[in-house]
Amino acid sequence: MQNLGNTQYFRVDSEPAPGAKMVLAAVYEALTEKGYNPVNQIVGYIMSGDPTYITSHKNARSLIMKVERDELVEELLTEYIRAMEWK
Repeated sequence: MQNLGNTQYFRVDSEPAPGAKMVLAAVYEALTEKGYNPVNQIVGYIMSGDPTYITSHKNARSLIMKVERDELVEELLTEYIRAMEWK
């Protein structure tokens, strides 16, 4: 029998948030498949925060909204700088 005088804790492990790199790759692929210019659409989303720039194809819209926009910018800038180091 449980002790009803103590507070019981219930914890549900949440699903880990997807990484920005994985999200960008998946969204890029979904946008390309639907015939959109993925760079323009992702920039539109990052600048405005309006998720309608991203297609719902392959769940891309809900996926990109799980990552903060500043994290997306950070990932893009990091990869850009890495690419420039080789030149």
